[in-house]
Formats: sequence, C-alpha cells, structure tokens
Amino acid sequence: MPELPDLQVFSHNLQQQLKGKVVKKIAAPKTKKLNVSVSQLKKAIEGQSIREIRREGKELHIQFGNGHVLGLHLMLNGDLHLFEGKNPHRHTIIELQFDDDTGLVLTDFRYMARPTLDPDIPSAPDALDKQVNARFLKERLSAKKGSVKNWLLDQDAIRGIGNAYADEILWDARISPFSSCQAIPPAKVTALAKSVKKVLKHAEKQIRKEHPDIISGEIRDFLLIHHSKKKKSPTGAAIQVKTTGGRKTYFTDEQVLYES
Repeated sequence: MPELPDLQVFSHNLQQQLKGKVVKKIAAPKTKKLNVSVSQLKKAIEGQSIREIRREGKELHIQFGNGHVLGLHLMLNGDLHLFEGKNPHRHTIIELQFDDDTGLVLTDFRYMARPTLDPDIPSAPDALDKQVNARFLKERLSAKKGSVKNWLLDQDAIRGIGNAYADEILWDARISPFSSCQAIPPAKVTALAKSVKKVLKHAEKQIRKEHPDIISGEIRDFLLIHHSKKKKSPTGAAIQVKTTGGRKTYFTDEQVLYES
C-alpha cells in the first residue's frame, strides 16, 4: 500500500499534469466502495475543472472548481494511470475523461480501492503537521495502552504512516516496535518525534530522485530495515522479522524494548 512519501510525490506529479483540466465525463463501473450514486457523482464533477490535487493522510484528494472533492484511497492494489483517447486499462474503479481527450483512471484487480465524493477529514493530525511534535507524542503516548507501532499505524491517532515506514521510523529512533506506549521515556519520545519527520521527508526526496514522474506504485528499495532482501542494518545488526496477523515487522536488537 502506498504510504505518505509515495502519495506526496503522486499528488505533486498529478497536480502538475492535471491542474486546470475540465472533466468531460466520469465513469464508475465498480460502485461497491463508492459512497454516492453514479448520478450524484456525475452531477458534482462533470463539467468542473481541477483546482488542486493534494494528499490527505493516506488518500489523494482532487478538488474541483465548485468545491467538491473526489477522494481516492488506493488500498493495497490500487493504481493510477494517465491515458490518451480511450481508457485501455482493465479493472477500472473510476475514470475521469477530460475535454482535451486525456484521462485519469484508478484500477484495482481486487476492486478494493475506494473513491469517495466529499470525504470527511479526520480530526487526527497528519504525520507531517507541525502539531506532531515531541509534546504531542508525549501527551498521546502517555495515555495510550498497547504497542508503539500499533499506535503509529492507527489513522485515528496520526495519519499517513503505514507498516513499512513505521518500522523505518522506529529503527531510526532505536525504539522496539513492541514497546509499550506508556513505558517509553520522554527523551526517547522526543527522538521518535524527530524520526517521524526525518524518515518521511528523506523518503519523499529519494522517491522524487529515483522516480521523478511516478503517480502509482511503491518505491521501497532504499529502505534500511523494512526490506526483504537486506539481512543487516546499516550499523551491522541482524534484521529480524516477526509476522503478526499477516503483517510483517522488521526490527533489530539495536532497538530498545520498553515495557510497563
């Protein structure tokens, strides 16, 4: 699943490509995940120009001139494609055709990707917000039971971080992903706050550098810990993998386990 750094790059590149284009026609052949009827979607978006494309947590939001917003959550297997003329892609979830004979399509062979008209914005702050600092983390973690990794993944607590970058952030801060939120010392919470911004911003730069025009997929080859082909961390410790509920956690013994 694309995470915050990927989506940052996607939104920038789509903004460059699509800003100002007018939607001539919209089609949604798979409505299982759509929150409104197709007729409502057409009425809201057809004939409207794209004002802005931005990232909101783990979604892309396309804002139109009349104020309506189309949210796109790619889930595990969603892909975005630009095309000219007729849409050549299979497994279409939603398709926007523009008045210059180009288009944008969201596909997913599992049909789990989710389009939403005028999605609600959660109250949880985005991981890159200024609000997500040492003070914020200390307040929230001190009142939270459970593991710190599970908290980082909770989109109702903090938005944008997924499995891979949670592992990278916690390794950078040298905190075990299995640490109890309440047991992490204040100094290490401060380190965690710094690692959140450091890791996510560095990843975005790497993706832009390696794939400057990307609008879909996951770029993970530069990750230091969450990488199936790497056996040791940059500082020489063996990378361990633990699978829980189908989710893999990558970590090393360099990360301190804090327990209540």
